[in-house]
Amino acid sequence: MDALTHAVEAYIGRSTTKQTREEALKAVKLIFENLDTAYSDGKNIEARRNMLTASYYAGCAFTKSYVGYVHAVAHSLGGEYNVPHGLANAILLPHVLEAYGHAIDRKLHKLAIAANLATAETPDEEAAKAFIQAIKDMKVRYGIGDKIPEIKKEDIPKLAKYADKEGNPLYPVPVLMDASELERFYYEVME
Repeated sequence: MDALTHAVEAYIGRSTTKQTREEALKAVKLIFENLDTAYSDGKNIEARRNMLTASYYAGCAFTKSYVGYVHAVAHSLGGEYNVPHGLANAILLPHVLEAYGHAIDRKLHKLAIAANLATAETPDEEAAKAFIQAIKDMKVRYGIGDKIPEIKKEDIPKLAKYADKEGNPLYPVPVLMDASELERFYYEVME
């Protein structure tokens, strides 16, 4: 799920290149084709090899195109509460994608095609919703919850400031948000 977050954030950002977009698409395709198998059958070497390759492509993409608010918020949670990074990313990813709204529909459509969830003829908004729903469905299949119990309400303004400082101006996010807007993600995933 961390590799998927790397690929998605690299692809939807505003600092992509043809190469990083291709790498992100390859990563998403491989993840959607292999993660279920690798998860359910850890001895399936081909699926695990494909997941390693997907992680590599996603890493190449985000190293050049950066990540976004999913990572900024996840890093603050890891730093403050030692929440595992990949877990925080998996929980936050659909929340942040939904918050970006229609600004990323066209790009999520391309990712949905790579994930074999849509075709070129599918309307952008429909494909984007299908992609986000597929991520939510993955979380259910893998037993990943929707809440981070460590979050304390009184810490949220501080955490949001950390995420804002990391994300702005470093990350080329598709929709700019300030610290007060980033607070919503902590509230959405707080128990």
